[in-house]
Amino acid sequence: MHFLCLRTCHRLTKIKKWGNARLKKTRFITEAAVIAAMYAALTIIFAPISFGQNGQIQIRVSEALTILPMFTPAAIPGLFVGCLIANIYGGLGPIDMIFGSAATLIAAFMTYKMPKKYLVPLPPVIVNGVIIGMELTYLYQVPLLISMATVAFGELVACYGLGYPLILLLEKSRKAIFAK
Repeated sequence: MHFLCLRTCHRLTKIKKWGNARLKKTRFITEAAVIAAMYAALTIIFAPISFGQNGQIQIRVSEALTILPMFTPAAIPGLFVGCLIANIYGGLGPIDMIFGSAATLIAAFMTYKMPKKYLVPLPPVIVNGVIIGMELTYLYQVPLLISMATVAFGELVACYGLGYPLILLLEKSRKAIFAK
């Protein structure tokens, strides 16, 4: 009888662990999907400034969300997919779909690894400044440094001007919004 009880308890423990793992995976996918939808929607709603004039000067309000990897690793694929959807909608074609989305993915991963809060918005500024700056130079034959500077400036406005205050706001509700 005692043996039977131990086997039953062991099975219930396995089921409970499996259920928790499944719940965590579902939460991760859901958070990533919501973040992707928010990024794409903000980019498309603010399309005139999101995609800039002649592709050169842009301030994507959605880039404020690039601070989210500080709160959840689900933001990394979420931002990537959101950027991909936004670039399919109004980007600069296949080059932007590939390199623009890759830049967001790299920046999101780097943001996740940032050791200090004030550094969290920095990776998108640098990564997008370099990669998107090079992309725009290739597509529009504009000087590289000017292209990098204008992209980095737009990122600076979005990531520090909008993203950093978002960090301060979300920190107050971190446990309620981003439960582990």
